[in-house]
Amino acid sequence: MAVTATQEGNTLDMHVSPLGRVEGDLDVRVKITDGVVTEAWTEAAMFRGFEMILKGKDPQAGLIVTPRICGICGGSHLYKSAYALDTAWATHVPQNATLVRNIAQACESMQSNPRYFYAIFAIDLVNKNYAKAEGYDEAVRRFAPFVGESYEPGVTLSNKPVEVYAIFGGQWPHSSFMVPGGVMCGPTLSDITRSIAILEFWRDEWLEKIWLGSSVDRWLENKTWDDVQAWCDENESQHNSDCAFFVRYAQEIGLHKYGGGVGNYLATGTFFEPSLYENPTVEGRNDALISRAGVYAGGEYHDFDHMRVKEDTSHSFFKDYGLLHPWEGRTEPITPEEGKKKDKYSWAKSPRYEVEGHGYIPLEAGPLARQVIAGREGAPDHADYDPLIMDMMDKLGPSIFVRQMARMHESAKLYKNTMKWLSDIDLHGSFYTKPVEHESGKGFGSTEAIRGSLSDWIVIEDGKIENYQVVTPTAWNVGPRDDQSQHGPIEKALIGSPIVDAEDPVELGHVARSFDSCLVCTVHAYDGKTGRELAKFKMGGM
Repeated sequence: MAVTATQEGNTLDMHVSPLGRVEGDLDVRVKITDGVVTEAWTEAAMFRGFEMILKGKDPQAGLIVTPRICGICGGSHLYKSAYALDTAWATHVPQNATLVRNIAQACESMQSNPRYFYAIFAIDLVNKNYAKAEGYDEAVRRFAPFVGESYEPGVTLSNKPVEVYAIFGGQWPHSSFMVPGGVMCGPTLSDITRSIAILEFWRDEWLEKIWLGSSVDRWLENKTWDDVQAWCDENESQHNSDCAFFVRYAQEIGLHKYGGGVGNYLATGTFFEPSLYENPTVEGRNDALISRAGVYAGGEYHDFDHMRVKEDTSHSFFKDYGLLHPWEGRTEPITPEEGKKKDKYSWAKSPRYEVEGHGYIPLEAGPLARQVIAGREGAPDHADYDPLIMDMMDKLGPSIFVRQMARMHESAKLYKNTMKWLSDIDLHGSFYTKPVEHESGKGFGSTEAIRGSLSDWIVIEDGKIENYQVVTPTAWNVGPRDDQSQHGPIEKALIGSPIVDAEDPVELGHVARSFDSCLVCTVHAYDGKTGRELAKFKMGGM
């Protein structure tokens, strides 16, 4: 980490770069007053323009182009782009194809969890600022990059689930084997048994042996925060697991006390019960979901309706047309120089969701959002009901710690579901139904990428793409202020963060990385009283 700083009285000039460890470019400006972040701006510094690339192309171009948006969750982009066309063309999708799509989506998410935790998030747990913590030496032993006892197996074994993806999809990343009407594969019994063996190995060697110290089934018996605390000390194996150690250490260093965010959540849902979604429609989508869709805002649950999604560009480097639903969305860039004259500061748009009585508001997307929605009572038999994380929210409130627990908790659930879907495949059945390629139509496809809700809206006219809009989880979380000056979720989560050591503001890294946004981050810090820039930091590493 490269650090430059100057100090004059109570004012410290500080600049940290980058704050993230994934891909892209993100600047995060913060104001610090008396050691606490009092204001924040998230600035996506890279223009992508995939919507402009797709306009005028063959409707199936999205199957090829959108998986290239991201090298980490390309399978998720393929999944939702296929469903966007399924709904636009009114296809028939055989149950086998739905099972294979579910399996592929889940495997991509399973590989991401340990890779993210050890290579991106846990590195900061060994920051020198925590050297006096009781659990610090243990954290170093487990999580130190490249040499930690858990770091290497966590990262290297994370490739096992995507081996299963490649068995069905031919490759990972950037596969295009999902197509309107199904999938382009014909798995054999050998493919199924090999996939099961690979996932059992991943479960045995990482999920149960290192992360949980218990069986998957035993972990999933936990329904409350009290259950988790009791589980941590139930026996020596569980007490010594990475999960139990993280529970203790995260609280010791205060990760349960800040980084909460906007407190309102969105999940568009993913994975379909095959018998309920053979003929995909936008209207029938919610009822067929296994991982449910929903919105939690103002302390109440609401059914998800994609027509309530709109994008704001008030502070984005795009021409302003007011709030637009993605079917009517416009992606017309302006130069940053021109934009800054209009108080614009980011290439990200600001997705907002209309909640009755609250207007259009920012929503957090991601694992925490999914598990909040999973805690909604009244789930049908085929859908996920899981009260654990919502109980933690009720007792601890939203935070960096609870966000991490929500994400890692999903590993066990994804494993169990995938093993069931593998066993349900009928090797003698169909995996594809050739669709009618209608000359016009509108489609909506969405999934829960590991980082959160990822959606495509497509408009087809005269056999070509008239409009294509992609709304990513990073946009939901990283998007700037809107025309009502409402902060985006990460902006809001940064506010209130304590900065113990201004020369090494690891707290900012914890907050930003807890969202796992698919952007590298730079931070500028400003004194809240004087408005002066405080310092410049460069946080290197992964």
